[in-house]
Amino acid sequence: MNVVLGLSASNGIGIGKAFVLPEIQEKIIPKEKITSDQLAEGWDRFNSACSSVQSIIDKQLQNLPKDNLQKIIFETYQLMLADPVFIQEVHDSYTEELYNIEYILDKKVDQYAERLRNSGNDYLAERSKDIEDVFGKVMDILLDYHPFNIEEVPDGAVIVAKAMRTSDTVILSKRKIAGFALTEGGVSSHVAILAKSYGIPAVVGLDDIQNQVKTGEPIIVDGKRGEIILNPDESSITEYRIKIEDDRKYREQLLQFRTKPALTKDGTEFKLYANIGTIEEAKIALDEGADGIGLFRTEFLFMDAIQHQSSESAGPFSNSVSEETQFEAYKEVLQMMGDKPVTIRTLDVGGDKLLNFKEIPAIQEKNPLMGLRAIRLSMFYPQIFRTQLRALYRASVYGNLRIMIPLITDVSQVETVRGIAEGVRISMKEEKIPFKDVPIGIMVETAAAAICSDCLAKRSDFFSLGTNDLTQYTLCVDRENPAVAPLYNEFNLAVVRLIRSTVENARLNNIPVSVCGEMAGRKETAMILAGFGLRNLSMTPKQIPIIKETLSRFTIKELENISMETISITTI
Repeated sequence: MNVVLGLSASNGIGIGKAFVLPEIQEKIIPKEKITSDQLAEGWDRFNSACSSVQSIIDKQLQNLPKDNLQKIIFETYQLMLADPVFIQEVHDSYTEELYNIEYILDKKVDQYAERLRNSGNDYLAERSKDIEDVFGKVMDILLDYHPFNIEEVPDGAVIVAKAMRTSDTVILSKRKIAGFALTEGGVSSHVAILAKSYGIPAVVGLDDIQNQVKTGEPIIVDGKRGEIILNPDESSITEYRIKIEDDRKYREQLLQFRTKPALTKDGTEFKLYANIGTIEEAKIALDEGADGIGLFRTEFLFMDAIQHQSSESAGPFSNSVSEETQFEAYKEVLQMMGDKPVTIRTLDVGGDKLLNFKEIPAIQEKNPLMGLRAIRLSMFYPQIFRTQLRALYRASVYGNLRIMIPLITDVSQVETVRGIAEGVRISMKEEKIPFKDVPIGIMVETAAAAICSDCLAKRSDFFSLGTNDLTQYTLCVDRENPAVAPLYNEFNLAVVRLIRSTVENARLNNIPVSVCGEMAGRKETAMILAGFGLRNLSMTPKQIPIIKETLSRFTIKELENISMETISITTI
């Protein structure tokens, strides 16, 4: 028996026989000069290959219900294949450089994926795998390469692999898969998102796991602890089967909390909100008993809308996401949530854009995380920002809207944002467009914002603590980097002091404060945040009943004691 440690990507426990996926072979891409007479033949082969992949996806989409996550992913792939901006870039390089189409396609996909990986945004970085996946299928056809058929994986297997392609994960999510054990992948990857959505335990970051186990060997995936047990003995299998049954019973108990308010044992009420990026997730949030939306990430809307817009565009470039497109999306979520508050964050993307806006040319930055991103980008391109604000204000009459600004580091930025918002409202009044004067708050996700939170609180209507970035920026630690990940500590004394001072300054200035980082959605850390005095927590929708049940087992005094004990341990 051998235990291998990794990172939890999806909670739960799975027991089964390992199925080791063959490693994706590196394709040998020829590089050959061609003549102008050969251009048409190569371009016809490229178009034919794209059409073949489109047909395959069409068949997979036929039996998927509307708004299903699998359907959304495959539809995104369809749009990638038909994106005239990317296709035009491939065509231009092909005709100018006069190399074979396989070489040109491989080069353009690599360039696009690299820009995504360097975007400074976890979600965008993970999407690099999607473009590599879908155009990898096109390349397979061009090279007459026949990869392993994922349909050969038996039901009940634990998938062991270096990495999983999103399209393969979609296929497997419809099967009775016991778990995923992967060397590569992140918590924001489509593999992790799908695994969470369909209750498949998953552990990633397992060093060379595919070479430590053979197909057919027994294996246990512990998604809760982020570990894999290879060749477990009978006592371990029995122990984990008991855990699976206990977990099933616990899930049944949680059902009652979906319709109940979040109350501690002594009756103190909390508000539990949902973090979402799509309209589908808003529906899930309602089903899970969310008190509202604490974070609506609009960059996902922008990506999807641009793909749709590009597929319909006749030209090689597309303009920024239209006001009408944004308005309809915001309106739908606000109407769906009724009187419940919906906090919508303005565009938060990294310095390397990849949004195919001609108004926002892609730029190369040595350190996108510290560069032109989030509110800095919005103020650098104010017309994009004004368009988003107009759409938000138009939608405000359909629900309980709050606007949240990301990556604030200075009071002057808040003043500028408020000035732009005032200008938008004045123009809308002149045009007789109805709107509400909604609250404008900020993300506190940098040490600068937390340290100056006493000043920022006087110009902000609310705070939302982004604890993921606050911890990374404060400690200068990339938690996705295995070499330094052990240094990532949300309860480092510096981080704790920043959180507590932000909460206290919000209280002194009588403005609401919430947490929308991962700390809010984990039982252990949510308890500690509650002890700090926080009463508003925002998390992945599926975690809401879990946190409700956790809070119900403690009094406020007990939670305060847990927090104080944690701080004492941290400061030793």
